[in-house]
Amino acid sequence: MNARIPTRREFLKSTSSGFGYVAFAALAHQQALRAAGGAAAGPLAARQPHFPARAKHVIFLCMQGAPSHVDTFDHKPELVKRNGMPMPGAEGLVTFQGQQGNLVRPLWEFKPRGQSGKMISELLPNIAEMADDLCFIHSMTAKSNTHGPAENQMSTGFILDGFPGIGSWVTYALGSECDDMPAFVAIPDPRGVPQSGARHWNSAFLPAVFQGTAFNASKAIPNLARPAGVSEAADLGTRDLVNLLNRRQMEQHPADSDLAARIASYELAARMQIAASEVGNLAGESKATLDLYGVNDANANKAGFAKNCLLARRLIERGVRFVQLFNGAYAMGEGVGNWDGHKTIEKQYSVHGPILDQPVAGLLRDLKARGLMQDTLVAFVTEFGRMPTFQKGANGRDHNPKGFTVWLAGAGVKKAFTHGATDDFGYQAAENVSTIYDLHATILHLLGIDHERLSYYNNGIERRLTDVHGRVIRQVLG
Repeated sequence: MNARIPTRREFLKSTSSGFGYVAFAALAHQQALRAAGGAAAGPLAARQPHFPARAKHVIFLCMQGAPSHVDTFDHKPELVKRNGMPMPGAEGLVTFQGQQGNLVRPLWEFKPRGQSGKMISELLPNIAEMADDLCFIHSMTAKSNTHGPAENQMSTGFILDGFPGIGSWVTYALGSECDDMPAFVAIPDPRGVPQSGARHWNSAFLPAVFQGTAFNASKAIPNLARPAGVSEAADLGTRDLVNLLNRRQMEQHPADSDLAARIASYELAARMQIAASEVGNLAGESKATLDLYGVNDANANKAGFAKNCLLARRLIERGVRFVQLFNGAYAMGEGVGNWDGHKTIEKQYSVHGPILDQPVAGLLRDLKARGLMQDTLVAFVTEFGRMPTFQKGANGRDHNPKGFTVWLAGAGVKKAFTHGATDDFGYQAAENVSTIYDLHATILHLLGIDHERLSYYNNGIERRLTDVHGRVIRQVLG
């Protein structure tokens, strides 16, 4: 019996329909590998921590310009008592911008908060109401008194450029639990980017796939939508073919991390076409939630930052591993759009305080109400502190890396707890002195990562986020 030879059209139709099965099989295989934790699942596959983790997600709140700890969280009665007097032992002291004048009391009154009675100033009354959920470290120190290098150290562990951000280290160690969003998202302030810009979320010498993706509620990720002239079928078909070709190329060059990063980023971009558009759409949030954050506030800068805080919660809710959320930007000049209060600190902070206060308090309350605090760590960090004196001839405080405050909240840390202290004036850390290396080691520990084991060989050196330093601040662990 003679077999009928199919026509060209029939042949193409039958073979093209098989591409769908090939793509489906590849996706199913990838999901199975992800579930098993296999290396072949891709560079962003979820990986096991070194030991059981207390936290699965981090929100890293970065204050740009360095707010004054003595005007916010570090209560110093002696500073009030000696207001207008020279600081003992500091005659002729010269700091970042020059000579210092006399001691100046906090410009906002401190009051006891919550059941713990923690003293917090009236500059941030909404955050103050959350005192019983916060874990304060009052003895933090930094290595630089200059914005750029100090920003670098807080985000990357080093004052020099060229080192990966903490979010990149975390995703390098743990991968992602989210298939359709980046593992590491940076959310710049609606007023602009920080002084160090993308260095905060750059992967540097780590594989490129671990670089953070930057977007915010007012400026979504560009180029997500399919071009108007391309049909859905053509888009999906092209995607399947490219995926097949990419896999063949990867099989030929398995050690090419840049190729792996490109493949992973293209595949993630395809999945993000729906997910990223949805996560930034706040229309489904209730009026009560929008009001909690201050999303509809008449102050446009506050409303914009509030949307970013709400976006952070929505990202965490969808499995994003690390969210770096910025308050303040440098494009507007010294102290105008940031906390760099050198000349007229009272006037400037009266602007910045309300922008920060309700949205961050709303974020904490919302995370707590939804049960997200159980596996989310919130870290409130800055570049350095500020002086307890006013600058000579000015009405503001100069940079001070010798002692300042950060706080933690959520998974794995003690509530209503204070660790360390500065001296009587808030000038320098005097009790349980801590470093940024220690802070990073503690954050990694809460994620189940031994900071001494998390390393990457680069240019002849086994590099770590904590360099050759760092100890876990075990006193703050819950």
